[in-house]
Amino acid sequence: MNKKWMMTAAAVLILANTSIASAADLEDSTNDTIKYSNNGQTIIPSTPAVNLDSKLYLPIRALSEVSGKYVDWDEFRSRVALSDKPVLTGKYELKARNLADGIKMGVGSSLTHIPGDPENVFYSTADRGPNGQIEVDGKSRRTFPLQDYVPTIYKIKIENGEIKILEEFPLKLNGVNPVTGKSTISGLPNIDGRDEVPYDAKAEKKLKYDPYGLDIEGIAYNSKDDTFWISDEYGPSIVHVKRDGTIIERIVPQGWAAQVQTPLVPARKKLPAVYNKLRQNRGAESVGITPDGKYMFMAMQNALRNPDKAMDNSRQVRIIKFDLATLHPVAEYVYVLEDASPYTGLAQGDIVLSDMVAINENTLLIDERDKFSGDKAQLKRIFEVDLSDATNVLGKYDDASLAGQTLEQMSQQDLKAQAILPVSKRTVLDAVEFKFPYEKIEGVSLVNGNTLVIINDNDFGIDSTTPANGTELWTFKLPYTIK
Repeated sequence: MNKKWMMTAAAVLILANTSIASAADLEDSTNDTIKYSNNGQTIIPSTPAVNLDSKLYLPIRALSEVSGKYVDWDEFRSRVALSDKPVLTGKYELKARNLADGIKMGVGSSLTHIPGDPENVFYSTADRGPNGQIEVDGKSRRTFPLQDYVPTIYKIKIENGEIKILEEFPLKLNGVNPVTGKSTISGLPNIDGRDEVPYDAKAEKKLKYDPYGLDIEGIAYNSKDDTFWISDEYGPSIVHVKRDGTIIERIVPQGWAAQVQTPLVPARKKLPAVYNKLRQNRGAESVGITPDGKYMFMAMQNALRNPDKAMDNSRQVRIIKFDLATLHPVAEYVYVLEDASPYTGLAQGDIVLSDMVAINENTLLIDERDKFSGDKAQLKRIFEVDLSDATNVLGKYDDASLAGQTLEQMSQQDLKAQAILPVSKRTVLDAVEFKFPYEKIEGVSLVNGNTLVIINDNDFGIDSTTPANGTELWTFKLPYTIK
């Protein structure tokens, strides 16, 4: 074997930050079992894998460097995916006036494009509103400096380098909310004893809980009935909303409705009870609806605390699939977060999912990111996710006393031992390579199958030291079409 090939084969061992396989991952694979794909299409490379000292190595680093492609390794399927990189085509900034002194206008917790709308028009949300934390007597208190803020859907347009807000649709009830005294809802927590205690701006006065309050994150459009569905971190829940912002109903976990009364919004107890075991502020982060309106997907931001807080560093995140005609869940899949260990100063629990696009019943785009910004950012990726051969684990690994282990307790070897195939992932965009400056890429959309759009959540500029709003939307042209 020549020296050049030896160097290429060994290069896979130094891919510390790309989730590519090490020798340990490949011990059970042979040359003829390795499969490759490029832009989702199967390919046969000119140079196969090679065995060295009874271990199998792939010349992935050299292949990536020569081709200029993203390279992803799927250890569960012995599959290498190569993908062409996109081209940055536009940058747009929000220049809206501040909501109050020190509180910036915010959009960007989600993003969706409605088919038939102009290609530069989108809808977005801005979570529960301005909030912060103040330490009192050694304990952190959650503050809400603008108590009259209403979670809102925003219609936005991008042109001439600017994000312009065209219309606002405050979320409201078909009746009077006893907390706000109006039809509108608040962004305050729902349940005393479960959610964080809300305080005023100075962290001195406790505020009322709002059973209708929402921490809105993802947004998806259903073409069948011209409505939106919005994912909520509090519940976790998914909220059905008319185009004018009127809330129709709310999908909640079993057992949730027994803790609070919401007579103006029917609570559909469709989510499994295990979803009550969420980590605070790490709930239902994203939602997507297939273009035909048949299915809806929802993903949690982090692993559930199932059975306990020790699961905060689990890599397993749940994606659940609903039949929209009945609102019944029909499948649940395992999404394995990237391994934090190769990254600098990053805990596993600080890698999160942030947004989703449902391309079809078997294909999603998923936004996975770290907690860093600027030069410290290491993981900001948009993955194309394939569900077609992933294992449906709905209801099977929720209770350790019945299953031996919960889904969250399992290691990668445990998943293999149980013959559980997680969803497969391939990189569509690595925003770190493009030096996207902000931490929270929380909105993702796809237009015409080949224009990828991302936007960040500026958290209303709380603690910001710059005069700029801090919200940017970037567009990318993909060198292929996702459909």
